[in-house]
Amino acid sequence: MKTSKLNLLTLILAFLAIGLNAQSNGVSNTETSIATTVNNKSLKWLPAPDFFPNCSFTILHGDISKPNLDFFFRIEPNTEVISHTHKSPERMILISGDLEVQYQGEKATVLKAGSYAYGPAKKPHRAKCLNNGPCVLFIAMVDPFDAVPIKKEK
Repeated sequence: MKTSKLNLLTLILAFLAIGLNAQSNGVSNTETSIATTVNNKSLKWLPAPDFFPNCSFTILHGDISKPNLDFFFRIEPNTEVISHTHKSPERMILISGDLEVQYQGEKATVLKAGSYAYGPAKKPHRAKCLNNGPCVLFIAMVDPFDAVPIKKEK
């Protein structure tokens, strides 16, 4: 009986070790942690694509052309972000400002600083930073970044 319990415990520990190893997904223990704020002077803010006027972004972690990207996206007050889509779902936290967001087929929602929002992949959406700006979003994308503007039908 003791042998079978010992074998079962060994088997459970082996599966646990395999599972933990699989979860690491090749993450190197040489990778460093990151902690920052939107006010960090060392962040390099870049202009957003031309169809997002008065908007900028800074990469926090990852590469814009690869999966698992984290970035801040800044929208100046009273600026509209046109309807667009992404191949990737978005997980967002509004850091500052008041942001009105509307996904196709849904009612507009006003996010306040501290709000979490999830945006499904490929679902058209638009936004507007209200007077209480600038609006800064933390955005995490699963897939490489893309933004495709939705052309209005005539």
